[in-house]
Amino acid sequence: MKKAVIAIVVVVILAVGGYLIFHKSSKPASKSTSTSSNAPAVNNAVIVTKTSSSLGQYLADPSGKALYTYNGDKSGVSNCTGSCLATWPAYTDKGSTSNLPSGVSTIKRTDNGQTQYTYNGMPLYYFVSDSSGQVTGSGVENFTVAKPSSSSSSQPSSSTPSNSSAPSNNSTAPSNNNSSPSYSY
Repeated sequence: MKKAVIAIVVVVILAVGGYLIFHKSSKPASKSTSTSSNAPAVNNAVIVTKTSSSLGQYLADPSGKALYTYNGDKSGVSNCTGSCLATWPAYTDKGSTSNLPSGVSTIKRTDNGQTQYTYNGMPLYYFVSDSSGQVTGSGVENFTVAKPSSSSSSQPSSSTPSNSSAPSNNSTAPSNNNSSPSYSY
């Protein structure tokens, strides 16, 4: 009897594990439309490239939340502190900072000691009003959606679905077509 119960438990665990491995998220794809670009998408465990019909390509965290830069920051220095962080939470590291992709690094915040991700030296933030797949904070309070810039690559151009977060070793990212600072990845 005990062996039968153990066998049933093992079968259930294997079935659930197999289902999780072979089935993707059931979240509906966002209404973003892919646009053509000269550079490949960035997809890794820290930053992914998303595509919006109105913004083109922009950077997001692996869950799809848009990332922003603050025009008041300097390379390696966050000037968003206090009440600013209530609306613009820092994109902080919650695990290991080893093996970060090219262009991505971290800084230690002087106000709270947290480790914050940067993109080519510029600290990255979330906007509290955004949810996954939304970009509503660009141009608000001197913040701009983070948009990587083009550089030469042997990788072909690609359009990435909004829900993609597959790891990649791409070393370049798409261009920035607005007036915000341009960062090379």
